[in-house]
Amino acid sequence: MGMLKQAGWVIGLVFLLGCEPEPPMSTPVTESSVIPHQVIKWRLATSWPKNLAGLGMAPERFAELVEQMSNGRLSIDVYGAGELMPALSVFDGVSTGTVEMGHSAAYYWKGKAPASQFFSSIPFGLTAQQMNAWLFYGGGLELWEEVYQPFGILPLPGGNTGMQMGGWFNKLIVSPDDFKGLKMRLPGIGGEVLKKLGAVPVDALAGRELYGALQTGAIDAAEWVGPYNDLPLGLNQVAKYYYYPGWHEPGSTMEFLINKQAFAALPNDLQMIVKVAARAVNQDMLDDYTQGHISAMDTLINEHGVTVKPFPDAVIFALKNARDEVLAQEAAKDPLFAKVLQAYLTNEASVKRYFNYTEAALNHVE
Repeated sequence: MGMLKQAGWVIGLVFLLGCEPEPPMSTPVTESSVIPHQVIKWRLATSWPKNLAGLGMAPERFAELVEQMSNGRLSIDVYGAGELMPALSVFDGVSTGTVEMGHSAAYYWKGKAPASQFFSSIPFGLTAQQMNAWLFYGGGLELWEEVYQPFGILPLPGGNTGMQMGGWFNKLIVSPDDFKGLKMRLPGIGGEVLKKLGAVPVDALAGRELYGALQTGAIDAAEWVGPYNDLPLGLNQVAKYYYYPGWHEPGSTMEFLINKQAFAALPNDLQMIVKVAARAVNQDMLDDYTQGHISAMDTLINEHGVTVKPFPDAVIFALKNARDEVLAQEAAKDPLFAKVLQAYLTNEASVKRYFNYTEAALNHVE
């Protein structure tokens, strides 16, 4: 009897379970069932020719990354120099909200914010690797934000060209005296350093204007970036000598400029996507330039017979001394410049002490 009762209890339980309603079948997600999302459209103006290798491609890759990571919710149209505004009007365009973003170099804005120059490249200063370390982990980015705060702009590192070349010259540079009267395209603090040696710096020329300026004699020398960009611009056709090293820009950081109001209006996830995409492009540009410079330099020497010459030691020492004088003079004129200079020099000294044990220790090995 006990066994019959137990069997009846089991049968009853099975019956009750069988009466439970079946769970609803999951509805497959199809394109038509996805809730449509709002598409935010931004415009990004650059200081470079459209799709120029390295500089011009970085904002294009950034826009592609943002589009993909946001699933199309943030769409950014990229415009080259002159398409929406002149190359050197990008800062104002972002500040006023004419465009939501820009891609340029911070030393172009020395007339508006003298301290901005530290966030591109300082003569005899930090390399690309060292700049990234200072910006992301050494307090540099916070200082950069402070410098741009009055203009309503949020800055983000936007790539690095690596160490540049010393420039294209139509006269030999044998001593510091050879800079006297020399008209050279060189922006930022590097241009002020040249003034100390008697040169006439010209910083209002965009890359695409350099060929004509050298060809007509409007300038006697020019630096742009390095082999990767100098080769397609044809600068080897209008200048005799290619000098090194790039004392003025040992690690040139580019920048994304973002209108702060436009950025604040983005949802939090899109804000993070913008920052992550910029961080990715910051490294990608450096990788691109490193390999691009290597290949282009071989082409310039082996296929075009370019004469590559080092600056004499006496010239390098004179330029370094002039740099120190310029930095001290600029700091005396602007408190914010002095604040950033102190932070930069403190970091620079620590960096160079450490690198004496690492990369610099191998410099004498062939």
